[in-house]
Amino acid sequence: MIQLPFLTDPVTWDNALFLLAALAIALAFEFVNGFHDTANAVATVIYTRALRPGIAVAWSGLCNFAGVWLGGIAVAYAIVNLLPVELLLEEHLAGGKGKAMVLALLLSAIIWNLATWSIGIPASSSHALIGSIMGVGLAHSMLAHGGSLSGVNWEKAGEVGLSLLVSPAVGFCLAAGLMVLALRWLPGRRLHSPPSDDAPPPPLTRLTLIGTCTGVSLAHGSNDGQKGVGLIMLILIGTATSEFAVNLDAAPADIALVRQGAEKARRIVTRNHSDDPEPGFEAQRARVVGAIDTVLALVPATEGESAARGFRDVPGDRRRELRDAIITLEGAIASLLSSEDLLLTARDLALLKKTRKQILKILEYSPPWVILAVAVALGVGTTVGWKRIVVTVGEKIGKAHLTYAQGAVAELVAATTIGMAVFGGAPVSTTHVLSSGVAGTMATTGAGVQMATVRSLLLAWVLTLPVCMACAGGLFALFSIVVR
Repeated sequence: MIQLPFLTDPVTWDNALFLLAALAIALAFEFVNGFHDTANAVATVIYTRALRPGIAVAWSGLCNFAGVWLGGIAVAYAIVNLLPVELLLEEHLAGGKGKAMVLALLLSAIIWNLATWSIGIPASSSHALIGSIMGVGLAHSMLAHGGSLSGVNWEKAGEVGLSLLVSPAVGFCLAAGLMVLALRWLPGRRLHSPPSDDAPPPPLTRLTLIGTCTGVSLAHGSNDGQKGVGLIMLILIGTATSEFAVNLDAAPADIALVRQGAEKARRIVTRNHSDDPEPGFEAQRARVVGAIDTVLALVPATEGESAARGFRDVPGDRRRELRDAIITLEGAIASLLSSEDLLLTARDLALLKKTRKQILKILEYSPPWVILAVAVALGVGTTVGWKRIVVTVGEKIGKAHLTYAQGAVAELVAATTIGMAVFGGAPVSTTHVLSSGVAGTMATTGAGVQMATVRSLLLAWVLTLPVCMACAGGLFALFSIVVR
């Protein structure tokens, strides 16, 4: 047995080695993500000579670090929730199957990222990670449950897919529109000319380009860094459930709110319902009541001495049950809020919605060391390997070389679009948003686009998800045999 610094209880050597290896591979994914995706952020400032390469990548790396640290965890749990929680908590996944799942999704995403980077195609790390997660989920459900497709949270997958689909179109259209305004209101010839020799752009243009690079780097750290946080939490919840099933460091006040919310929800659900409900309503209501009773039985009291330790007073082997009950309760409340059979007053609705938010705080969290580790990996990764993607963005998307105005417009749109996605908790692709923005500026100015590059970008956009799903599923099937 060995004691790991981030675990309360000692674990066996083989489990410790696996967990450390999985975390190392997850951080390697973020490192690769750093030089694969963040090259988009520095492409315009390097290509337009606004900053020297060394300074640009160091500054972008620092901004990526800050973006991860300050970005929250809403996007992280959009990633975690792609796999149904009940799948993560299945008992048999605690052994070889769980290890196979983790290894398969990590390696699949890294393999695709390195493959596309090696040929200079700005493919999406987001697509790769999401496809890999869906691939192992589907492979597991098909192998374990005879062709079932329940291994993916399809509702969440639909939301994530929509954000990945819409964001490039938004980037293209916004960049095209903004470029029209720039041509009209900022007609300076030098502003709309490609960089010449090693001369830096005009001071105001240079400051604008540095500002947009900063914005994209911060937004990328907030969005893509959270994906790394979500990936690590997926690993920790699935392989060290007793330690990470719920936030063991939750404040007594938050725990008290969960208990109060559960008690109020029980009174509302058992009291207010239609005399002639739809079939299945009673079974659903009983499921909610059962989940509430489990939560109330396991969530510790928050008065006196028990308030000091909070969830740490719940036995380790029952924290899995607690998480499952809270997830059931949260999902059931969401369903009942839209039910016509549950007769709710405005006060009841407000209380139930408040309860949902309270219990999610217990589940959707990340230890500070996870955020710090991801921030460092992404920031350091930014400083290497950027040149291939910079050349593609600067010279190979449009038929003419990128101008100062086009670079500034594309990055301003990318920073804004990604920032809005972070605020809404939606994972988007920095690569596709920025590349679409560059293409939009090229189309507007009449420079045209290089169809060979556009075809490569579109091909990568179309293939990333299914290829990573197939690769992750195949690796899971193989590892399920090898790792036991």
